[in-house]
Amino acid sequence: MERTFNFNDNSSSAFSDCNSDRSGEFITASTQNRRLLISCNNSDELIRRLVFDLQSCSIDQQKQATMEIRLLAKNKSDNRLRIAKAGAIKPLVSLLSSPVVDLQLQEYVVTAILNLSLCDENKDIIASSGAIKPMVRALKIGTPTAKENAACALLRLSQTEENKAAIGRYGGIPPLVNLLENGGIRGKKDASTALYTLCSVKENKIRAVKAGIMKPLVELMADLDSNMVDKSAYVMSVLVTVMDARTALVEEGGIPVLVEIVEIGSQRQKEIAVVILLKICEENVSYRIMVRREGAIPPLVCLSQSGTDRAKGKVSLTTVHVDVAVMPCQQ
Repeated sequence: MERTFNFNDNSSSAFSDCNSDRSGEFITASTQNRRLLISCNNSDELIRRLVFDLQSCSIDQQKQATMEIRLLAKNKSDNRLRIAKAGAIKPLVSLLSSPVVDLQLQEYVVTAILNLSLCDENKDIIASSGAIKPMVRALKIGTPTAKENAACALLRLSQTEENKAAIGRYGGIPPLVNLLENGGIRGKKDASTALYTLCSVKENKIRAVKAGIMKPLVELMADLDSNMVDKSAYVMSVLVTVMDARTALVEEGGIPVLVEIVEIGSQRQKEIAVVILLKICEENVSYRIMVRREGAIPPLVCLSQSGTDRAKGKVSLTTVHVDVAVMPCQQ
């Protein structure tokens, strides 16, 4: 029977929510008009005008309207709901789905949808309007900013099992793995957060392993100064319930990295590493021998004496699996 591990609230503290876009505000004549209309309490009229402009034949008008909607939805929750009620989501998804891709417009639309998705009431209509498939396309071919914001938007939409499965079916896992490996620090963080959520679905775990996720995870965990150790380890802990993931982890040199984390990582990092080692050792004698040969027992014993009660329980199971008697902690 598959063993499951409960991290309680620890994993949520390792991941920060994807918030609205971090882009600056571009001061244009339209922006100034927007501020004037808002100050005069005519923002509903402005929103209706912008929704109309989304359906313009002019790409410049589409860009301007999308940018304005993005900015209106960036920081104000009330605006997010009002924009959705004004009918903006379907034309935004239509622009995102266009067979002819303008990368700047795509970035604006992705970011506008991300900002709108921060209102929970909007998430269902965004998904039901068909946003997932073109959002995955933006994740594959978009600008660096579009990719980061698409990862966040997909995370916002992945709160249901149905949407998690849809994101996987539409090919969302491989580009997230690519962003994890090749993106900037924000991209890596956004990708790891999305992958942690999406890989609660078994099919997405398999897709992630096939996409080569273990290589970047092991590399990020090996860099203790990367600020990505916790996030990467939590993603790995979700994946190793699948046998192919355990095999890939070992092939990528993950066992020495995990043993080092047990030895010198933070308390939380040590606990996650022990959970992963336990799963590796459960059903494979050769992996138990590899863990023992990497010198895992002394740091495990130290953790069993100085760690939290939860860590001690996990360490006890791990040491039983590697068939080594508990020895005194070396000073």
